[in-house]
Amino acid sequence: MSFEINNKVALVTGANRGIGKAIVESFLQHGATKVYLAVRDVESTNDLVALYGEQVETLYMDVSNPESIKAAATMATDVQVVVNNAGILKPADPLNDDIEEAFSQELTVNTFGLIRVAKAFVPLLEQNGGGAFVQINSIASIKNFSGFTSYSASKAAAYSLTQGLKEQVADKNIQVLSVHPGPIATDMADSVGMGEMGEATSVVSEGIVTALAAGEFHLFPDTMAQQFWQVYQDFSAGIVEAPLGE
Repeated sequence: MSFEINNKVALVTGANRGIGKAIVESFLQHGATKVYLAVRDVESTNDLVALYGEQVETLYMDVSNPESIKAAATMATDVQVVVNNAGILKPADPLNDDIEEAFSQELTVNTFGLIRVAKAFVPLLEQNGGGAFVQINSIASIKNFSGFTSYSASKAAAYSLTQGLKEQVADKNIQVLSVHPGPIATDMADSVGMGEMGEATSVVSEGIVTALAAGEFHLFPDTMAQQFWQVYQDFSAGIVEAPLGE
């Protein structure tokens, strides 16, 4: 299926900065009528509210807090596209003393957050006649990177869940898009010393708009991600996206 952003109502988690903020800007530039800014700190979206006025609405949401997600869903009942962008990265390798703590935090946000957001908002998408659910994963969901083992594992789990979600909503007129960026110039990338090698956040946000319109399941938006996709796309076509038994 194909999904156009024009004249749609969207919700973006982690909308106050980085990729999330870029997605808000791209959606509005491409004709979205309204974007809900789902964030933990409601003051952090003041610049977006000042710029876009009634085109945006800030909602409190912490993806590690199921009740806050449910409460946000009661306020955004007209939503037609949900972008689950919120995520954390805690550098840790398998033998680190803090690996269990880091992995637990990343699972809570990166993995269980996806489950909670999907459970709260997919019924609304279906109620509104269908729509789109976008999950921000990572190239780290496909390859485990030294120094970021626990993060990679949490994103691998999220990617697997995204595949399962795609299958479950296949008959509900809901398009699912799994986004796999490489290094992007964000605060998260800066925090682990990768900010200088990152590409602009707009590469991801504009790629999402294009991929939704094309009816794609995967998006590998930036230069490094595209290198992964060149090798991975045959496996995806033959295994990940192929009907069971074919």
